[in-house]
Amino acid sequence: MATVFVNGNNLNIEDVIKVARENYEVKLTDESIDLINKSRRTVDRFVEEGKTVYGITTGFGKFSDVLISPEETKILQRNLIVSHSCGVGDSIDIDEIRAVMLLRINALAKGYSGIRLSTLSTLIDMLNKGVHPYIPEKGSLGASGDLAPLSHMVLVMIGEGKAFYKGKLMDGSAAMLAAGIDVVELTSKEGLALINGTQVMTGIGALATYDAINIMKMADICGAMTMEALNGIIDAFDYRIHRVREHEGQMATSRNVRNLLTYSENITSQGDIRVQDPYTIRCIPQVHGASKDCVRYSVNKINIEINSVTDNPIIFSEDYQAISGGNFHGQPMAITFDFLRIGVAEMANISERRIERLVNPMLSGLPPFLTEKGGINSGFMIAQYSAASLVSENKVLSHPASVDSIPSSANQEDHVSMGTISARKLKEIVTNTMNVLGIELLCAAQALEFKGKGSLGTGTKIAFDILREDVEKLGNDRIMNLDIDKAYKMIKNNKIVDAIEEEIGAMSI
Repeated sequence: MATVFVNGNNLNIEDVIKVARENYEVKLTDESIDLINKSRRTVDRFVEEGKTVYGITTGFGKFSDVLISPEETKILQRNLIVSHSCGVGDSIDIDEIRAVMLLRINALAKGYSGIRLSTLSTLIDMLNKGVHPYIPEKGSLGASGDLAPLSHMVLVMIGEGKAFYKGKLMDGSAAMLAAGIDVVELTSKEGLALINGTQVMTGIGALATYDAINIMKMADICGAMTMEALNGIIDAFDYRIHRVREHEGQMATSRNVRNLLTYSENITSQGDIRVQDPYTIRCIPQVHGASKDCVRYSVNKINIEINSVTDNPIIFSEDYQAISGGNFHGQPMAITFDFLRIGVAEMANISERRIERLVNPMLSGLPPFLTEKGGINSGFMIAQYSAASLVSENKVLSHPASVDSIPSSANQEDHVSMGTISARKLKEIVTNTMNVLGIELLCAAQALEFKGKGSLGTGTKIAFDILREDVEKLGNDRIMNLDIDKAYKMIKNNKIVDAIEEEIGAMSI
């Protein structure tokens, strides 16, 4: 079985995808095992010596001034998990659960959290054997980390809660028994080490960000197809225009579109038909490019976060110290996902305006709503409605979560990030935008049927042919959401992007 080795330092978004969606096995490196054991010995020494350390020999949050005796340590850790399991709503998806588990393992592998190797090994066994805790999607403030949802992950480790195993939802204890994994009894610091971190927001956001990368490429493909359908002017993509502005995403987009349209006979030069295109065509590099810059920023921030220590206190074994700080605060991710939501939403925004240009005969010169027998048939009329609805929903979802804060824990935790809400909204915007792009793909392909598709560009012809393998040209009206769903799945599964990149080379973002 393919394996991802974790040591807390080298994980990236591609590794997260391998484990979360491709079921790669996870193993610790020898170096991380040594660091984990060393950190644990330090915690044991704190307990033996009765040193006052938050969360080890004290209570939590507002109860940080309540001392806990060694005899009460195990009770404290169990109570922490069961009392903090306050999540509500449906579970996050299986790939998201796996991402959360991986990121928590990776954070603990750095050796700053004081967990026992045996306890961490239990979580690794659960991930590798497919015991996926039911983690409610709502209930996290994003500081102190994702306390409520991560507590539901840990419930299964102690034989409580519920878990998905081999396609069935069952009691956590039953899932662990069926997988042959022993449940654990948590001891000093372990409960806190497992739940005090940003892994739920980061896991959900990392998967959505990976999908956003694909969206940026598909937006270029859909835009290029629409250009051909509308005889767009290629001059606006001349590299000299973008070289004198030098935003990386803008230059990448113009390069992508030029490559996609190589050998196309449908595009024009300025003055052939008109002097300038509307902004949704002419400004594709500037608009798409700005969102690509946003994606690159987000990838960098996520790669930092997934290799960070985000619990509290942090154990510095070399100095025999446990220092309380605020690394659990989700603000770096909250702001990142707020930013990225805007970037992704803009791809749906400009795509919907291109859809309107395709279906509106006053703008396109094509048959109204891309149907030959208008009146008896509505063609793509309501497909544009659906796209407009999704774009409007994205605008609502783009409102930043990070600017909101409600104090908690008797005002001890008086500023929180709401980062998990931001990540969940990002996921929704990503899904909506894939659907909008799917509608543009369908409309552009239908429009090209009227143009003579034999002269398409090198890249756009690949996209057209792949779509037509599953979705035939629209003649008489049919159930349109079936076509939209097929196009959405092609985008979600990277089918079109992968085929184009295999044929003409990697697309830039």
